[in-house]
Amino acid sequence: MTTAMTRNSTTPIVRYGSRTTPKVKLTGQRIAIQHPDAETGEHLMGEALGAVDQDALHGILKQLMKASVILQKPDEDNLAFMISMMKGIAPRDSLETMLAAQMVSVHVATMRFACRLAFAEGTPQQEGISRTLTRLARTFAAQMEALNRHRGNGERPITVQNLSVQDGGSAIVGNVTQQAHLTVADTDMPMHGGQHEHDRANASNGGAA
Repeated sequence: MTTAMTRNSTTPIVRYGSRTTPKVKLTGQRIAIQHPDAETGEHLMGEALGAVDQDALHGILKQLMKASVILQKPDEDNLAFMISMMKGIAPRDSLETMLAAQMVSVHVATMRFACRLAFAEGTPQQEGISRTLTRLARTFAAQMEALNRHRGNGERPITVQNLSVQDGGSAIVGNVTQQAHLTVADTDMPMHGGQHEHDRANASNGGAA
């Protein structure tokens, strides 16, 4: 017996501790949020997508709808999947909302090309699809890195070379790893009094010689 998957509700399989996101209904180029109370429905959808206001919500939904296209037509199931993935990413500000939308869109495109590769015939076609698939996969990895950096307040460990020269001219090079806040020593600081006295004594001895 074959069981067909149906999308009759958006009850979460795994609960993330948040409220259920309402379904969406596509009618032509219009998106309807399915909820008994329109205002509550928009609030729940905006919460899932990290939209700060109604304009942001409608804009990101339209962009996701266009990215959900299958056979030149927006796909309701695909759009619902993309919304669910964005909710899982849990964007915390507008930058994360835009990045999360790009991530789910790139993922959808990646899987489309993976499907095309499975049915590709002939080496030239397979190579062309493989190149595109590789670029998309790398883009997704870069997006993940960007999101992680943003959530880590943008601080990246950097490495600078620490060079010290010992007596005899031998140099020791070491790596100093720290966060992006660097402190550079002032090389023009005045010398201590003891050093001045030593230099004057050397000068006197040289003159006497």
